[in-house]
Amino acid sequence: MSRRVVRQSKFRHVFGQAAKADQAYEDIRVSKVTWDSSFCAVNPKFLAIIVEAGGGGAFIVLPLAKTGRVDKNHPLVTGHTAPVLDIDWCPHNDNVIASASDDTTIMVWQIPDYTPMRNITEPIITLEGHSKRVGILCWHPTARNVLLSAGSDNVIIIWNVGTGEVLLSLDDMHPDIIHSVCWNSNGSLLATTCKDKTLRIIDPRKGQVVAVSAWPAHSPTPTPGTNCQTPASEIL
Repeated sequence: MSRRVVRQSKFRHVFGQAAKADQAYEDIRVSKVTWDSSFCAVNPKFLAIIVEAGGGGAFIVLPLAKTGRVDKNHPLVTGHTAPVLDIDWCPHNDNVIASASDDTTIMVWQIPDYTPMRNITEPIITLEGHSKRVGILCWHPTARNVLLSAGSDNVIIIWNVGTGEVLLSLDDMHPDIIHSVCWNSNGSLLATTCKDKTLRIIDPRKGQVVAVSAWPAHSPTPTPGTNCQTPASEIL
């Protein structure tokens, strides 16, 4: 009779501890309208959190150097006409952040080092190209002014933020909702997950899926135009 071996987690005795009040942020009305993305984003200077806002979408930006209770009248970054679904700081400029919204647009914002006296309402640029809500943002890790977005229209768009130009639109690779997208370390490949339970590795320059890995219990219908049988494990 074989004995079943249960692997125990090495973290089973690890417990978290809440920070003290003077090291935390309090009284933030975090948004209840979310995508599968994060409701917050952080960089070496700021913490940004998507918050509840009437008549549109907004997020709050707080300096990391100042914690504690947040004033209920603290200025917001607001400009979208529908809830904000994702935010992402630019890796090349700690004062630039992008936001994606249910209103189908992406906005890029310049955040000052000082706390503004009123809401920030004017973005650097507004990017329009999606036909449905936009829920995913991801800056290119090495190329400046290059931003990726994805939404409910199952389309991935790569933008030149400096000009507002669409550099590339990948609109025939995902048959269903895109759940997540990320670049590899040098920005030469994309990894995506989709509601069809398939992981795809995409070469954006070629506009091709170079590897596919499907969930073992699921046999998705091949995506038209991919013709790729290379396992994702051989690429990653």
